[in-house]
Amino acid sequence: MADFLTAAAILVVGGSAVLVLWRGTRNKQSLSTEAQRVTYETLHTAWSAAPPLRAGLVPDAAKKSARHLRTLLDTPALALTDETEVVAWEGVSEHHAHEAMAQAEDVFLTGRTQAFDIGCSEPNCPINCAVVAPLTVEGRVVGTLAAYSREASAGLVRATNQVARWAAGQLELAELDRSRTRLVEAEVRALRAQISPHFIYNSLSAIASYVRTNPERARTLLLDFADFTRYSFRRHGDFTTLAEELRSIDQYLALERARFGERLRVTLQVAPEVLPVTVPFLCLQPLVENAVRHGMEGKVEPGHIQIYADDGGAEAHITIEDDGIGMDPEKLRRTLAGQVDESAGIGLGNIDERLRRVYGDEYGLVVETALGLGTKITVRVPKYQAGINGM
Repeated sequence: MADFLTAAAILVVGGSAVLVLWRGTRNKQSLSTEAQRVTYETLHTAWSAAPPLRAGLVPDAAKKSARHLRTLLDTPALALTDETEVVAWEGVSEHHAHEAMAQAEDVFLTGRTQAFDIGCSEPNCPINCAVVAPLTVEGRVVGTLAAYSREASAGLVRATNQVARWAAGQLELAELDRSRTRLVEAEVRALRAQISPHFIYNSLSAIASYVRTNPERARTLLLDFADFTRYSFRRHGDFTTLAEELRSIDQYLALERARFGERLRVTLQVAPEVLPVTVPFLCLQPLVENAVRHGMEGKVEPGHIQIYADDGGAEAHITIEDDGIGMDPEKLRRTLAGQVDESAGIGLGNIDERLRRVYGDEYGLVVETALGLGTKITVRVPKYQAGINGM
């Protein structure tokens, strides 16, 4: 049983390998040996238990996973607990469920699997013992798995311990998923916080200057400002489409052109083929804000911002370039290494890390710059990436 469970853990984490096995053995009659049949049934049961476990120790999901976990152990009953209550009881003799938390206390304290004798006054009750194993996530016992049977054999203790370790692995993956989500949300909040208060003040001042002289333009700019802020502070989705990100950038640049007038020149060229491409939310707008800031800072003559989004076959290639003051390469290196230095660019390290995490290290930012020579930032993203969906 333990060998089968180890194989199940490896394959379920990968997902697709289990699916291939299932497809290849859909008709169990085609399995030629008893070992193949047992392997198939064990892997299929483990694969069925994994998705609800990835939701964590919550009652609805725990009840679904408990059914499959009990099948793996072939016991009359099984219980899952969190740190405060029994979240699922599966099988017969539910009148023993109220004892599960008391049995779990020592397991929470020691972090070790323990066996308990259970006395029962009801005739024909198939439960005389409980084997309770810890569900350990990142070194902390977050719950227990209890297998109930007629006797606590050495085999049942080993099997319960192995199933609990596998289940804890799925819970740990669930925690990693939640940690990733929290990290992405924190990073987006950090980017939002870096949207310059001066930009908001200057935009509203520019809009106000047109209220009397050109009311229609003031109205258009006010709508651009409302749409830009609504997009930047939206609360749903880690990803967006390139079309949506560029639309927000266009609104941002309209507000900046109202402020700088003829001093700010913008070239925007986009290949239609890349508009539906999915990209991380707010991965480009801060780069454009950075280009305007560095492109116009300390300049009397006009500044030129160039934005290109080209079709690169399997990839979309986005380039943002300014002819401004440039950046100190050493400060840039520290920023991309994760050290905060706003003078070297708004959110550059944040965006570089997000791109690498989503697409791989080969998809980080490419920055060409030198003091006094402007800055060119290139972003490459795959047109299609498994597991990444747009809005």
